[in-house]
This record gives sequence, C-alpha cells and structure tokens, in this order.
Amino acid sequence: MAYCVKIWFTLTITFLVLNLKTVLVQGAPQVPCYFIFGDSLLDNGNNNDLDTTAKANYPPYGVDFRDGPTGRFTNGRNTADFLAELLDFDHYIPPFASAEGSEILEGVNYASGSAGIRNDSGSHLGDRIYLGRQLENHKVTISRVADLLGDKTAAKKHLNKCLFIVGIGSNDYINNYLMPETYPSSHLYTPSEYAAALIEQYSQHLRTLYEDGARKVALFGLGRIGCIPDELQKHNTRRCVGSTNDAIQLFNSNLKSLVDNLNTNFPDAKFTYINMYSISSLIDIFSVLNRPCCEVSKTMPEGQCVPGETPCLLRGIYFFYDNFHPTETANMIATNRAYNSVLPSDAYPMDIRHLIRNNKVYDE
Repeated sequence: MAYCVKIWFTLTITFLVLNLKTVLVQGAPQVPCYFIFGDSLLDNGNNNDLDTTAKANYPPYGVDFRDGPTGRFTNGRNTADFLAELLDFDHYIPPFASAEGSEILEGVNYASGSAGIRNDSGSHLGDRIYLGRQLENHKVTISRVADLLGDKTAAKKHLNKCLFIVGIGSNDYINNYLMPETYPSSHLYTPSEYAAALIEQYSQHLRTLYEDGARKVALFGLGRIGCIPDELQKHNTRRCVGSTNDAIQLFNSNLKSLVDNLNTNFPDAKFTYINMYSISSLIDIFSVLNRPCCEVSKTMPEGQCVPGETPCLLRGIYFFYDNFHPTETANMIATNRAYNSVLPSDAYPMDIRHLIRNNKVYDE
C-alpha cells in the first residue's frame, strides 16, 4: 500500500512538472537582481561554445524544457531556474555567454559545467570557467552595470540588494580527487586536508565576491556524491559509497563553519549554507535512485547522455537524469526546500526566503 501511494505521489509531481512548463510570474521580483556562480548543476549555456566535452546543448538534454536543449544538464529546468521562479522573476537569468544590454541589471548566470574551486578540476574534459574565472567575468558585468547606472558607486549599491548563489565543489571531487589516475590531489592530501584546502581557496573567492558588492549570499553544499550512478558503477555496487560521502561531509562541515566565519567578519552581509546533502538524503519519493534516466555514454563525455537517444518515459520517478545530474523533478523539490526549508537541517542559519528578507544591508 505504501509503495502504491509513493508511486501515485511521484506520478502526480511528474505530471505537474512536465505540464506546468513555465510558472514565471508577472510582477516585481522579490530581489532586484540575482547572480549565479557554480558548475553543471547550475549552468544554463555557458559551456556551449567552449572547447570541452562537458556540454549539454543536445538532445535528450532539454527534452522537457520550453526551449529544448540549451546547455542545461538535465531534462528540463535546473536549480537556478526554479529559484528564479520562486523569486518571482518573469524570466530565467541569462548565461554570461549571451547576456547583454540592460538585462544584466537583473542578474547573470556564470556557472560552467566541470568547473571547480580549484583551477585544474575538470581539465581533462577540456575548457571550463572555474570559479576564479567566473569572478573575473563578474567584474566585467560590474563594469557594464556601472556604465548603465552612471558610476561604480551606483553599481555597488545596486549589487548590495541582489541575491547571490554559489554552488560549486562537486567537480573538485568527481573530476579531481576521486580520479587518482589523472589528478595528484588524492596522493598529496588526506580527505580532511583536501577539504580544508578547498575551503581555504573558496574563502578567498567569497571574500572577493563580498568586496565586489555581494551582501546576500547562499552557499550550496555538496550532495551525496557517493550515491551518484557514476560512483556506484566505479565501485560496482548498488549502495552508496561510504568513503566518498564521508569525504564530502568533511567539505560540508567546513563550509558551514565558513558561513559562521564570514557572518562574523562581515556584519553588513549575510551568508547562509544550504544543506544539499541532507536535502538529497531525505528525498525518498523517487522509485529509481541508483541508475540514470537516459542512456549514458561509455566514452567521452563518459557518463553523460548519448546524443539523440530517447530517455526514459517516466522521468519523474528517477532522481538522476544522467550519471551525475538530477532530473527536473529532483531539482524542483530540492530548490523548494532551499528556498523554504522543511526541516531545520535544510539551511543554516536561514533559508533563502529569509535571507532575501534580511534588510540590514539596504540603503547603506
């Protein structure tokens, strides 16, 4: 009986996700602008013209997205898109690669598939816009905003009121630390040392983001990488790889501590931690958790959808679309909990809904 209820609930959500293609609203958004930094979980087209195998601008990616394959690494909308809807924007935030004119005043998406905190993460796949380069691109945007608003002071005051989200670090494990035959990091660092080194570098980047005007920042922790199909296949198991998840939790624990540190050192700003590990571990409505919805390639790009192949029909019962990335339904549920937490463990010290209502940084 419980299994039947689970299937019914999952199919209902699937119907809603696939049929309510766009719920973007008309009216004022909850924040004047929204900027996105990260990797393939947030990328919406920045990798399309790069010399890399980490691309998703071909079917069956985008099979449920209104514009088809756009570079989003899922069947439909990703977390950045769902958050735009929750923030009441009437459009999705454009990628830096194509953003132009006054549209940048409402935000830019800098995320890049295979990008990491470390510059070398994902390098075996080709070019990528790692976090340092994303921040350099943001400086270009700031200069353009200053031109549009009149000067740098006006630009900074505008940016002070924006929401910034950063979701990065997965590739520092998947496409670095967990590939000892390609990258030296696992030979140079213990898991604890590696997590500390990543957070130290991440901290410097976040300080740069603050210096460039960010005052409301949501940092997305890493999900259960030990449970993705790619890891299960590498370890020839159907159960989550405990050693990988233990390493991920070291990073997440340090990231949560970093949030405390940033909030103490920058009292005119507010940083919050989104616990994607906890959120993903509590999403239990999916019937298929350990294999992808699409047929995945065994050659480069290994683990991504084979071009042109038809994906599974009941995409809403699958957690993963390919060997690495969640389906649209999984993105929707996780983003809703990041925005409006269901459990106290979902966000620290507050969810995004409360973060954007924190008005102490306005009108400085």
